[in-house]
Amino acid sequence: MTDDQLIRQGVRDVCSAFDDAYWRACDAEHRFPWEFYRALAEGGWIGIAIPEEYGGGGRGITEAAAVLEEVAASGAAMNGASAIHLSIFGMNPVVRHGADELRRRYLPRVASGELHVAFGVTEPDSGSDTTAITTRARRSGDHYVVRGRKVWTSKAQECQKVLLLVRTTPLEECARRTDGMTLLLADLQRPEVDIRPIAKAGRNAVASCEVRYDDLPVPVADRVGEEGKGFRYLLDGLNPERILIAAEALGIGRVALRRAVAYAKERRVFGRAIGQNQGIAFPLAEAHMRLEAAAVLVREAAARYDAGLPCGEQANTAKFMAAEAGHFAADRAMQTHGGFGYACEYDVERYWKESRLMQIAPVSQEMVLNYVAEHVLGLPRSY
Repeated sequence: MTDDQLIRQGVRDVCSAFDDAYWRACDAEHRFPWEFYRALAEGGWIGIAIPEEYGGGGRGITEAAAVLEEVAASGAAMNGASAIHLSIFGMNPVVRHGADELRRRYLPRVASGELHVAFGVTEPDSGSDTTAITTRARRSGDHYVVRGRKVWTSKAQECQKVLLLVRTTPLEECARRTDGMTLLLADLQRPEVDIRPIAKAGRNAVASCEVRYDDLPVPVADRVGEEGKGFRYLLDGLNPERILIAAEALGIGRVALRRAVAYAKERRVFGRAIGQNQGIAFPLAEAHMRLEAAAVLVREAAARYDAGLPCGEQANTAKFMAAEAGHFAADRAMQTHGGFGYACEYDVERYWKESRLMQIAPVSQEMVLNYVAEHVLGLPRSY
């Protein structure tokens, strides 16, 4: 077997212990899948992209994408993938730009699954306009003091640390909008931090939270790289994030398609299997082809990132196309099941809701189109 096949089989073996009933219950009860998380940590899968010298697997985003695709395709979907993916792409800026002392303090604990890390970038009034963030960190001796508010911070309730993007220089004092931002590895479970989950449509085993920071002290030693260069460092988290989210969208599409094909073979109406009807068969065949095409884009984007090549176009394209393909497959699975697709016991409604999220987060399809129009085609900036 190839390395890719061995990785995928290893992840499938772990995931096989967590059936549909487990994920249905976690989602319904808004319960973090601790048993699943620990099983993956024990297998070394959470630290797959962390260098071996820090206790990780020493592999790249290509291998991490395979892990997360298989997690999602097992039926865990976003509830399973979101439980671990922040520890993979979220720590990439630390791996690439953190001081050696910082890496030695934190990366082994992330790789083992002991330390949970969230990703704090988005704010309620800036959204996709990251340079407009207002969360401020003021230097005071050997600490920064952080004040501000973030939203959509996944896993904040379970995490001890958050990779937090803050402004250390006001925007109006910066030569470029991307200047003056700094990355801090800040504590979350502190009295200066208020964490509140946001009620949402799906992926409820992993909470998305609004987090307020009210003069939170963060040691300067927990800064990633140099002050003021955080936005550039952040890109080493954002491109892997798009690639891994694309892989997860593929996984959701694959499990949805697998369930739809099985149902189309079993369900008999008017004396024959419904899959014999082209109205059912053709959309499922199209879903398969869309997923296979998107998979090629995901592999290319991951390979370029791992090779140190520019991959903004490829990462964004992979995310866009995989999100479209994954949701198309989930939507056709819902239609194939008819009324039963809306019933929780068939799980298709869960895939449908979670695949729809991929067209919004971590970057909307429209913002991807903006990126390609401006940075690839050279068209005037539209916003």
